[in-house]
Amino acid sequence: MTAQTARIALVLGANGGVGGETAIALVRRGWTVRALVRDPGKGQRLAGVSYLAGDVLDRAAVVAAAGGASVIVHAVNPPGYRDWKRQAPPMLENTLAAARASGARILLPGTIYNYDPAAQPVLEETTPQRGFTRKGGIRVQMEARLEAAAASGVRSLILRAGDYFGPRSTANSWFASGLVKPGQPVKTILYPGDRDIGHAWAYLPDVGETFARLADRESELSAFARFHFEGYWDADGTQMVRAIARAAGPRRPNVRRLPWSLLPLAGLFNETLRELAEMRPFWRHPVRLDNHRLVALLGEEPRTPLDVAVRATMEGLQIPVATQPALALRRAA
Repeated sequence: MTAQTARIALVLGANGGVGGETAIALVRRGWTVRALVRDPGKGQRLAGVSYLAGDVLDRAAVVAAAGGASVIVHAVNPPGYRDWKRQAPPMLENTLAAARASGARILLPGTIYNYDPAAQPVLEETTPQRGFTRKGGIRVQMEARLEAAAASGVRSLILRAGDYFGPRSTANSWFASGLVKPGQPVKTILYPGDRDIGHAWAYLPDVGETFARLADRESELSAFARFHFEGYWDADGTQMVRAIARAAGPRRPNVRRLPWSLLPLAGLFNETLRELAEMRPFWRHPVRLDNHRLVALLGEEPRTPLDVAVRATMEGLQIPVATQPALALRRAA
């Protein structure tokens, strides 16, 4: 069996949200899955996944781990929003080297940060990228690097989605670091968006399942492929908040605005908060993903009902959930 036909996948970032859910979905669909992690003794071990010790910044380790694989899931990022410029491009270059050696296709989770939210409210795969934040600029360069590599035979696929949430949400996610507090009852929902502004959300298990279904359609993919995942479109910024309140039960949570004005000052001392402050335009302008190409190929986009997804996310974050219906929200002025 050749690398192109073997159903072996290497997942980089298996301890994260996208990587972990994609690994779970690939195992469910019959793939042999390996995970390269710095310390196999740390983090949750996923059923059916073989763990290898190694750092994504170590090219030899990535190339060795990818031997015989037909898919490499590049779902690894620098921790938090820190050190992207120094770490993210070398990580991708090591994955490219591994893909050249093994003949594998690279699967990369894409973001909306490659675009200008004030000028590009609906994103198609062909929409010009105009990343204006530091992270967005690096993401544009990474995607361009993959597209250029296709000319030399390195195949890749980018699946772009909105803000992630799910049972394996990390501290990098807006859901876990902004709207709610992991491990605590929901008393206040801190919402980053402006009133009546739409926002795109992506449930991590649905994203993982989509990646796995796309991996199964290798023969139908171009050497460099992009697809957009619509996820949940919260048209006025209230649907996600209300779903959290319903899952929390009769605790009547307050809804408050994220104090954006404090982030620039805090960012002087904290790189993560400085990067978060740059994301405000994505909460002041609606950015929706057009998924018609994805649906044309797969027939549908995997979509868990919102209340089910939010409840599972809160349980995964060890946030108490209740069976009683929630009472009305108390929105702070």
